[in-house]
Amino acid sequence: MKDHFTMDSPQPRLLDETKQGVIGTPMDRPDGPRKVSGTADYTADHTPEGVAHGVLVRGTITRGRVTGMDRDAALAIDGVIDVITDPRMTRNPAQGMAGEAPVQPGDAVHYHGQPIALVVAESFEAARDAAQRLSVRYETEDAAVTPETTPDLETADPETAGDFDTAWSGADVRIDRAYTTPSQAAAAMEPHAAIAEWQGDTVTLRSALQMVRFNKDELADTLGIEPSQVRILAPFVGGGFGSKLGLGPEAAAAAIAAQKLGRPVRVVMSRQTVFDSVLRRSETAQRVRLGATKDGGITAISHDDRVSNLDGEGFAEPVSQASQFLYGADGLSFTQTVARIAATPAGSVRAPGEAVGMLAFEAAIDELADTLGMDPLELRLKNLPEKHPMDGRPYSARRLADCLTDGAQRFGWSDRWQAGTRREGDWLIGIGMASAARSNMLVRSAARMRLTGDRAIVETDMTDIGTGTYAILAQVAAEMLGLPPAQVDVRLGDSDLPGASGSGGSFGANSAGSAVFLAARKLRAEIAARLGCHVETLTLQDGRARGDNREAALADLIPEEILAEATIEKGETAESHFSSGFGAHFAEVAVNEWTGEIRVRRMLGVMAMGRILNEKTARSQALGGMIWGIGAALTEEMQNDPRDGHVVTRDLANYHVPAHADVPADMQVVFLEERDDWANPIQTKGIGELGISGAGAAVINAVAHATGKRAYDFPILPDDMVALFEA
Repeated sequence: MKDHFTMDSPQPRLLDETKQGVIGTPMDRPDGPRKVSGTADYTADHTPEGVAHGVLVRGTITRGRVTGMDRDAALAIDGVIDVITDPRMTRNPAQGMAGEAPVQPGDAVHYHGQPIALVVAESFEAARDAAQRLSVRYETEDAAVTPETTPDLETADPETAGDFDTAWSGADVRIDRAYTTPSQAAAAMEPHAAIAEWQGDTVTLRSALQMVRFNKDELADTLGIEPSQVRILAPFVGGGFGSKLGLGPEAAAAAIAAQKLGRPVRVVMSRQTVFDSVLRRSETAQRVRLGATKDGGITAISHDDRVSNLDGEGFAEPVSQASQFLYGADGLSFTQTVARIAATPAGSVRAPGEAVGMLAFEAAIDELADTLGMDPLELRLKNLPEKHPMDGRPYSARRLADCLTDGAQRFGWSDRWQAGTRREGDWLIGIGMASAARSNMLVRSAARMRLTGDRAIVETDMTDIGTGTYAILAQVAAEMLGLPPAQVDVRLGDSDLPGASGSGGSFGANSAGSAVFLAARKLRAEIAARLGCHVETLTLQDGRARGDNREAALADLIPEEILAEATIEKGETAESHFSSGFGAHFAEVAVNEWTGEIRVRRMLGVMAMGRILNEKTARSQALGGMIWGIGAALTEEMQNDPRDGHVVTRDLANYHVPAHADVPADMQVVFLEERDDWANPIQTKGIGELGISGAGAAVINAVAHATGKRAYDFPILPDDMVALFEA
């Protein structure tokens, strides 16, 4: 039983009619006990018989080419097997969804830290030692390593709606501000790792990857073989945040080395190698212009940005993505410039675009409110558009106004005081807010379900990168089939299974969950036929089927295995309606007037993101995003040496993510009830990235309210705050 479904009309709310009662509940993760006990096998935990260990050698010049290597010293180390160079191995990481051809450098070096070779040895220590001793000769070229110094700038045509210039010149009040954000690193808990093993002309790759269906094709393309000759296994992935979307150099290197040596090869990146050579979030220079009438009607919106990437890379951080649909105006204009520099390639990092773009945009909205003498909440509510401002599509489901007003009531926004007037000893106290938005997507996804009696199996190559996929797919299947979740086995992360969307862009639960839903719906039709009732009257609960005055146990109806498979992809609704998650963030901070320290004392996020499949995993995702928002506002800054571009903050001792002491105990998340009938058959919307979108801006606006002084370069470090006090 196999079929294909597209989304071209609103869907009935079947999950509101089922009776098992597990959808939306805070069910524990079925994989949780294995993870907390250390028995979940991540990539590097596997040790195939005869495995050799590989360590990547990285280039130490800004740009140029490799002219030779003195391998003898490395090969003389006891246990070293080979020093392997191959142009396929040194490719830059491709974005799994981008469809852009990655740079194939051969002997070329495009940035400091680029992988250029692999040392393979009988032990990791020998391989590491040899990699450090390997002497490499280069021919160097001059190259710019910062956007400010490169002449290679590519400016796209503006995206516009209405007449911005006329609206801007006619505005009663205008805000024109420049902002900067530094590069950021995904820094997932599990470093990038891969183990490759060949059987004849087929290769099995265990790797920490987010999008197995795409990664299988990427590896086949890299090796010059057919996708049918590749199997990828990624049942547990210890975080990704976009850094594991595409195939990385560790995976290609392991596969090439394993084929050459005729034995399994394991390549695990050190934390420093991850920072050197894995995709970063681009730094940004942003300009936001807002024009308004005296009574607060926004008439002109412009959000321009400059980002960076390597030559030939097609990705550009979509900085103004949310700015284009949050508020309405008579004239809107958005222009992006890409600076081509010699630095670690830029790519998708959690909430690409919104995570940094909304820092500036929502800070500018607040400053406009201050200039107008308006409450920032009132200004936002006043300017919510009826339709997408750029293309006129209606919103599919939007409770942004409810999120703003509900959050304001819960947070005590009406008690807000005049900026810079409340203190507790040496600490100035302020509160801030920001809107949140993250556009919603549906990506082609397939799933297969097997049912025998009252036990079900879900099969899809979808991944769980810590987001709770094992839990939510079990809940969807259990709800649809009327089974306790413990009687549903979810099998993930194997490219031999039906190809799913993968984890990224907040589309995983929507896409893979919808495929499981549709496969289960087919099984429901088969159950109804066996019971002898209409499928519309079928009720499944606790392993029993009821309908049209008939009742039977599933164990009796389904004595042998029945199977169903379904595929979903976006349809006409993506063209007719605009779907997005929305929310509002609120923060309270204390700022020390002498040291410049900024402490976040409490945060609240109120979000409407369609149907919640698992309240516990959804809350975890939202909280994680909000914490990253604190980091973007106050701590995270990837630094490069301006002389050669090498990464200076190469580990978590120097790249400062928020620690426990930086995160308030009072962190609350509220989900408003919502169903997005135009989004997908299960009425869900993405969660993983909405939490970060706008969260940092709420902190930044709270700092401005506490001190009466605004920063325009983020993060706001203590010395930056001291300088603002002294200005």
